[in-house]
Amino acid sequence: MRLEYFQMVDRIVTLDVSGRRIATACQVPERSPVFEGHFPGYPILPGVLMIEIMAQTGGWLVLATQRCAKMPFLMQVEKAKMRAFVAPGQALDANATLVHEGSGYAVAKAHIKVGGKTVAEAEIRYGVVSFPNETLKAAMVETARRIGLPEEFQNGA
Repeated sequence: MRLEYFQMVDRIVTLDVSGRRIATACQVPERSPVFEGHFPGYPILPGVLMIEIMAQTGGWLVLATQRCAKMPFLMQVEKAKMRAFVAPGQALDANATLVHEGSGYAVAKAHIKVGGKTVAEAEIRYGVVSFPNETLKAAMVETARRIGLPEEFQNGA
């Protein structure tokens, strides 16, 4: 996980496009400038970054269903709950299920677990639009390769 670059997902663990589910792994770094101020002497992962992890996990599912032809952008977060603190060095298991896709938007229900215990959950809404430029599309396809999105979902067809 590279917090400073908002690259939260380290790898895709499972992807079931027909079942509309994804699981990702995210390793919280031991050290990050984020922890220097949140909170001094008691570092915890900010809740907003837990929401971002869930949004990115669901976003990779949307990208896969679109075969990287369209880009999901975070538009709305509903029913977000932070249930426990996440500390530096913890391994996170994030999951998302696509509950709606079409008409230019998608909705996913997502959660994060640490050691089998749910630490956060939310419903995420995305605007799904054509890539605004080739630079972003190329960067997303490169990241897709790095985190293990199967090649058949990267072709943009």
